[in-house]
Amino acid sequence: MMRPMELTQQSTLTLVLIFSLGVTPGAQISSENSTERLHQLFEEEWQQTLRDYPTWASLMGDRRYNRLWPDVSLTAIEKRQQRHLQLLHRLDEIDPSSLSPADRLNYSLFRKKQELQQEGFQYGWHLLPLTHRGGIQTANELSDSLSFDTLQDYEDWIARLKALPVYVEQTIQLMRRGIQMGMLPARIIMDRVPDQIAFQVVIDPMDSPFFKPFEQFPQDFPAEQKERLLAQARHAIEKQSVPAFQHLQEFFRNEYLPACSQEVGVWHLPRGKELYAFQARVSTTTDLTPDQIHKIGVREVRRIRSEMEKIIEQLEFEGSFQEFLHFLRTDHQFYYESAEQLLEGYRALTKRIDPTLVKLFGRLPRIPYGVKPIPENIAPDTSTAYYMGPAADGSRAGIFYVNLYRPEVRPKYEMEALSIHEAVPGHHLQIALAMELEELPSFRRYGHYTAFVEGWGLYAESLGEELGLYQDPYSKFGQLTYEMWRAARLVVDTGIHHLKWTRRQAIDFLKAHAAKTEHDIINEIDRYIAWPAQALAYKIGELKIKELRGIAQQELGTRFDIRAFHDRVLGSGAVPMDILEHNVHSWIEQVKTEDDFD
Repeated sequence: MMRPMELTQQSTLTLVLIFSLGVTPGAQISSENSTERLHQLFEEEWQQTLRDYPTWASLMGDRRYNRLWPDVSLTAIEKRQQRHLQLLHRLDEIDPSSLSPADRLNYSLFRKKQELQQEGFQYGWHLLPLTHRGGIQTANELSDSLSFDTLQDYEDWIARLKALPVYVEQTIQLMRRGIQMGMLPARIIMDRVPDQIAFQVVIDPMDSPFFKPFEQFPQDFPAEQKERLLAQARHAIEKQSVPAFQHLQEFFRNEYLPACSQEVGVWHLPRGKELYAFQARVSTTTDLTPDQIHKIGVREVRRIRSEMEKIIEQLEFEGSFQEFLHFLRTDHQFYYESAEQLLEGYRALTKRIDPTLVKLFGRLPRIPYGVKPIPENIAPDTSTAYYMGPAADGSRAGIFYVNLYRPEVRPKYEMEALSIHEAVPGHHLQIALAMELEELPSFRRYGHYTAFVEGWGLYAESLGEELGLYQDPYSKFGQLTYEMWRAARLVVDTGIHHLKWTRRQAIDFLKAHAAKTEHDIINEIDRYIAWPAQALAYKIGELKIKELRGIAQQELGTRFDIRAFHDRVLGSGAVPMDILEHNVHSWIEQVKTEDDFD
């Protein structure tokens, strides 16, 4: 899973980029000015996006807005919505037929982004600004991805500390409007949030997670500067940060939590069925309905279960499928004894994978990645691992975050598949390569289509045997467990949000089909409750990539080159599924034509 870059749920939807080649131009400018006008629009909107989401800009390595939090006031959100509408009017003035093929695609993707923003805003998802997986209560995590090299970096962080009360109050106002409009999350997942808020309410400012950047300074910092910064940081935490979170704590405990819903699916929200169908389209970049996706999931669960049964037979295990899963969940041979051993195991594994990539890829990214622990304050409530992309300016490598909380429930047999997905050849390889595509406009180089990004990550897991992994049948079973997990997501996510399943039904379904521990399963189900439809993207995207590989192999036969296929899939950055299909078919015809000339 690629973790959203500390965006609110509202801003995550704002930044999502979705597919379409259809355009509806109105009054148009002359063709010779079309390209220039279009790229001017791209750049204007990119710069405005960085201003609107300064924490995201900071994560990208752009330090211009390092003193700011996003403005999440209702007024600012409405203004941004009006800007998207104005952008559509400006796009109407450009004739897409006068553009190059590459810019026609850029035009279409950019236009669809604005259209979907308009369509999605009506459902009020921006009124749910936090979940148990993140929000303003975990805003301190931003510092883990920033560089603190200069005096300005520290002063900017202090400025952000001083600005926290406004950011907190805006967030509270969004949540109050959510109460008024009936846009409220499930109580079961929000019960996890009070402990996260309490983590911010400290007596000693030096115990605040916001103080972390001040625990060490560059060696060349003068002593008087250090003392001044330390004093300012302690004062800002004591006088601004802690009181702001005390205010949030009181509001959350007394007003928000009691109002939260006892239901877990978004079907209970105003226009919830329509909202979920929309989010399913956004997530998968297809027109598949929730019912169709549910059926695909049921079919895939049956297929993968058959593959798992074959491995159990190979191992000559005497017992039922459920007994085998119990064996995997409880036998000590499958678990490390300490967090340190688990972290070292991941680091050793990724070093073993890196040199094998040249077998399957002609182009590899220049920027490296590292393996780090998930922060302790969120580890109990989050997933097994996630990936954070590198900074756009190259100042920060990609990071594969692994969960070290309770190593006794984190099986060794899942580590190969997980590392492939989150690091290489999964998220890091794909995202870092996309960032190097300098011919693309910024909104595409750094854009995120969940079906492509997560579909690629899941497809990458299937490459393990070609990379010399999964030699141990338990690791192969672990890979199938992860594939089963993603197939079961199609069933339980649509079950929860469309078919009105209970949380217990969803937990029991996943527990019956995947060898994950109950701790992980509960966290995963709560993730699906918090992020409706996001989990649909993985399997839908993976199935499309596998389908296209099969078509290419059949069409090209001995002319099929796996390295060239992968380079073509990744060569346009993240794209919707229909664009990916077009790209691969174009490559197939290109190879055929080249061979004819040879």
